Amino acid sequence: MNLKTKQIVEWILTGIVALVFIGSGSLKLFGGEGSAEMAKGVGGASNLIILGILELFIVVLWFIPRTGVVGSLLAIAYMGGAIAVHFTSNQPVLVPIIIQILIWAAAVIRFPELGSRLFNNK
Repeated sequence: MNLKTKQIVEWILTGIVALVFIGSGSLKLFGGEGSAEMAKGVGGASNLIILGILELFIVVLWFIPRTGVVGSLLAIAYMGGAIAVHFTSNQPVLVPIIIQILIWAAAVIRFPELGSRLFNNK
């Protein structure tokens, strides 16, 4: 993959992940009736506010180049928790798994050192 194609894929994946987290965080903080239903699944409205703030914080870390790896790892951990919540509450897990894959792909493309440390056997 040439450099221009890599940069385009990097920005598309980064943007998709950011939009998902911004949308989800905003809905948790400012959502209407859907938020009340979501609150039941995560343990109440106070947890929903904390999760919304955390999601928006992850986006900030995700976009700052110096903290991007930390943002990536936090996003990966957060989605792991989301997958676990979906499993335990008998909700479909396909969407969180797809988001998790997108986060991993974006992180490995954006930060080659992360991919080399995780996937090389040296």
